[in-house]
Amino acid sequence: MFDEILNSIDDVVWGIPTIILILATGLVLTVRSKGLQFTKLGRAFRSIFKENEGHGELSGFSALCTALSATIGTGNIVGVATAIAAGGPGALFWMWIAAILGTATKFAECMLAIKYREVKEDGHVLGGPFYTIEKGMGKSWKWLAILFAVFGVLAGLLGIGTMTQINGITSAVNMAFDPKNANIAFTIGENSYTWATVIGGAVVTICAALVILGGLKRISKVAEKVVPAMAIIYVFLGLSVILMNATKVPAAFVLIFKSAFGFKAVAGGAIGWTIKQVTESMQKGIARGIFSNEAGLGSAPIAAAPVQTNEPVEQGLVNMTGTVIDTLIVCTMTGLAIVIALCNPAFNAADLKGVQLTAAALSFNLGGDGVSVQFLLMLCLAFFAFTTILGWDYYSEKCLEYLTNGRMKLVFIYRLVYIAAIAIGPYFTVNAVFTIADITNGLMAIPNCVSLIVLSGIVAEEVKKYFAKYPTL
Repeated sequence: MFDEILNSIDDVVWGIPTIILILATGLVLTVRSKGLQFTKLGRAFRSIFKENEGHGELSGFSALCTALSATIGTGNIVGVATAIAAGGPGALFWMWIAAILGTATKFAECMLAIKYREVKEDGHVLGGPFYTIEKGMGKSWKWLAILFAVFGVLAGLLGIGTMTQINGITSAVNMAFDPKNANIAFTIGENSYTWATVIGGAVVTICAALVILGGLKRISKVAEKVVPAMAIIYVFLGLSVILMNATKVPAAFVLIFKSAFGFKAVAGGAIGWTIKQVTESMQKGIARGIFSNEAGLGSAPIAAAPVQTNEPVEQGLVNMTGTVIDTLIVCTMTGLAIVIALCNPAFNAADLKGVQLTAAALSFNLGGDGVSVQFLLMLCLAFFAFTTILGWDYYSEKCLEYLTNGRMKLVFIYRLVYIAAIAIGPYFTVNAVFTIADITNGLMAIPNCVSLIVLSGIVAEEVKKYFAKYPTL
């Protein structure tokens, strides 16, 4: 019953209007920035390690890692699997489309966050879509800024920041250490929880508390070290699957494109086409794409705002690489591994959900007993999701800081509530936590995308001035 209610709300929030809004935002910004995500991508990657001067608290690389720490997480490993399970292999195609257009969106929202940020009396910097809306669109739109900040707090506390991440971690730990659920700790209703889940959840909660209570700089330091290392390990795992199954990749792409546009096999071997399949593929692909790369969501600009720079466009370029890394590289690795396995009749995906589907696909494609693959996957997922927990604590704290006019005592109380939400996260179902995350993500994206379309002229003007001033890097 609870899942049905959540699914009904999710269908409304992620209906056709929201999908059109997000895609239209990316399209408008792509046109206004003259296809910057295509023409300036090389320059963007070269700018990642550039030392900047100016006001701020973080280097450009630290800000990117903080943003990536919040994006590269369960969305890349569990989210892709749930999207394909619910929307078919075509969901991966719509994730790509959302990412290509979303790269321009990510650039614009991060650039505007720096342009409209505030430096407080104590020297710390606060910025994000709430100030972009309030300062860029005017005081009469402050209600929209408040709405975004409220949704940002809810997304961090109830959705993408806590429950989905800890749920993904404990599922992977349980899969690695007690796959047959032999050691039950306790039962709630129809659901039983193993000691692996309980202990894994407790360890992650304690570790998260130690970092969260240390604030932004401790979060960024952890992200700088963990994110690049884990990304390399996971990409290596994904590339191994693709290289070992190179001859099966074309068939996987054919299945992805057919599914994306509603074509599927029907009785007698004919090809059928259904609007329902297209809608489900688009909805799940775009929703999970946003969940994964957060382009248009409005979260990454909060991490970009404190960067030490006087050039908003430059940091916008750096941050837009996050969408490429997250979705076009990491998510594609997961998606192709699953689709390659699905193309093989010997692969049994029945009753597999989330991380179980990803692990089964990787193990099937790589061969062997699957134990080492499951352990590596657990390691990657644990560190990815852990840094996402940290990143989203920072995002939601900044939204709360805006709402409370900087009352840090309330922010500290929120940290404690956030830690409590991490602790209870393992005991919700995978479908429920991902649906809650989808809903809160969609509610954040709507006010942010509206502001980006309204301010697209400012984006175009800033881009023109910057490249006239710095034609080469």
